[in-house]
Amino acid sequence: MYIREGLIPTVLGSAVTATGYALKQKRGSNKMVANTVFGFGLAHIVLGAIDLVEHRR
Repeated sequence: MYIREGLIPTVLGSAVTATGYALKQKRGSNKMVANTVFGFGLAHIVLGAIDLVEHRR
């Protein structure tokens, strides 16, 4: 099975970003934690996308 380099961080980043967004919508959650999780997910999406574009064949 062949998985392109960068695909796993991109998918993982999407899940983490969705989790961070859900935490941001919840009233009782800590906003700093929610923003940190959201930003961490976005960083994974960006870095994974860079790998996908860089190692394209």
